Amino acid sequence: MLRHIYRILVVFILITSCQESHKSKYNATQKSVKDTVVKQVAKIFSYPKDRYIVTQDTVAPNDTFGKILSRFDMAYSDIYKITQKIKDTFDVKQIKVGRPYVVLQQKDSLDSLARPKVFIYEQDPLHYTVIDFQDSIQVHYKNKKVTTKRKSVEVVINKSLYQDIADKHLSPKLAMELSNIYAWTVDFFHLNKGDAFKVIYDDVYINDTVYAGIGNIYASVFKYGGKDFYAFRYALDSTGQHYDYFDELGHTLRKQFLKAPLKFGRISSRYNLHRFIKYYGRVKPHLGTDFAAPIGTPIMATANGVVIKKAYTSGNGNYIKIKHNATYSTQYLHMSKFAKGIHVGSVVKQGDIIGYVGMTGHASGPHVCYRFWKNGKQVDALKEKMPPAKPIDKKLLPDYLKFIKSYKQQLDSI
Repeated sequence: MLRHIYRILVVFILITSCQESHKSKYNATQKSVKDTVVKQVAKIFSYPKDRYIVTQDTVAPNDTFGKILSRFDMAYSDIYKITQKIKDTFDVKQIKVGRPYVVLQQKDSLDSLARPKVFIYEQDPLHYTVIDFQDSIQVHYKNKKVTTKRKSVEVVINKSLYQDIADKHLSPKLAMELSNIYAWTVDFFHLNKGDAFKVIYDDVYINDTVYAGIGNIYASVFKYGGKDFYAFRYALDSTGQHYDYFDELGHTLRKQFLKAPLKFGRISSRYNLHRFIKYYGRVKPHLGTDFAAPIGTPIMATANGVVIKKAYTSGNGNYIKIKHNATYSTQYLHMSKFAKGIHVGSVVKQGDIIGYVGMTGHASGPHVCYRFWKNGKQVDALKEKMPPAKPIDKKLLPDYLKFIKSYKQQLDSI
């Protein structure tokens, strides 16, 4: 019992990305939300709560859909029947460790074992799936009731991006989202004291009480290296599902290459043709940039391309090389392991995870050595002037400039 309570507390904190000021209230409010979900399910699908035994728990390591239901004395033949029936609408293999679930067992069942009738799985803090196998087997996808509150903040960098955000009692997810928006523009490995950002975004709450993280970021400006970098979220079609971030002139913030293959970390060694390398005990050209980070940190492809090498050598360790076009190629060394599904010939998109930080091969510590080729010659990636991606469509530009006017005024007045 204590093990279950501990696991629930840890998981609930992780899945909300909740700031420090919310943590003391989290457990009580989350229980209220869970009860609300059960009541909503009972109301929508005619499950009188007083007629059911309600069991709430989280997916444990090595748990499967079958193992969970078998603990409630459901026969494996019945479980197999359910999984086959729902396989086209819900992949039971995708349930993840730490995610909450609810099992409803009917109290007045003639079956003394009170086998489960309903399985409710929460795939994220905002969405849950109801699998009903009372009469016919059905799958229903549901959203929790959420509300958003618009927020405008300014953060000045004094310690680090994460720490200064935490000191303002803001969600740590804000740092991740900003790193995604400015991945091609701001070098997050070299933020300096005095750099700052302003941002207009939504805070998301479940049932008006439980903080669930941040929603859309509508506008921001990052003061970096003495320059202001604006970013405005703009829908590229009428559905609003396709959007991108552009600056105050309508130029995209994206470049053909990311500045780094990691979201966060530090540069431990730069491109240097005359570097003394301790591992070899002599001067030897270092033709890449080393990004130090903990083992297991995801490594991203810095641009679209095709994997042309996936191998191991005594020097490079586990490494991948990607050809981006006739001009550019990149290489990623010393991986602890490769990402699933990555092989020679794989087409990767910018930002796709291709492997994980390690220290295989000749490495004195965990890092990824990032190497960059231009016209067949290795060059310093940090000094290359990367070509920009396409700007906003000229037909959309007048509407875009009109759209961002009020957001820019709001940012400048924060």
